[in-house]
Amino acid sequence: MSGSEPGTAHLTQRDSEPAFAEPWHAQASAMANLLVDSGVISGAHWAETLGAKLCEAHLAGQSDDTETYYRAVLSALESLLDQAHAISGKELIQRRDAWERAYLRTPHGRPVVLNGDL
Repeated sequence: MSGSEPGTAHLTQRDSEPAFAEPWHAQASAMANLLVDSGVISGAHWAETLGAKLCEAHLAGQSDDTETYYRAVLSALESLLDQAHAISGKELIQRRDAWERAYLRTPHGRPVVLNGDL
C-alpha cells in the first residue's frame, strides 16, 4: 500500500520507514478495509470492535506498540467474521493450523504456499 490507494491516505511513511512493519500488518489492514468497503461489516462496527480489542490489550498490560495494534486488528477481524458467520471458529482454527504447518515446512525467504492443507 502506498498511501495513494483509496482509504489509505493516513498510511504514510515516516523517516523512510515502511508504512507497515510486517507484510501481515498490511494484509490485515487490507482485509479490514475490503470488508468495510464491501459492506460485509460496517465501519462503525469495525471501529467499535477494534477499540474493544485494543482496550482488552491495554487492560492485559500489553505494550502500546505496532505489534499489539495489529494483533488487535487480527483479533477484531476474527471476531467480526465469526459474528457474520463468514467463517466458523472451528474453520478458523483449521485454517490457522494449516498455515502453521505450511510455514513450518517453508524454507526461510520463500513464500508460504498452502498445498491442499485446508
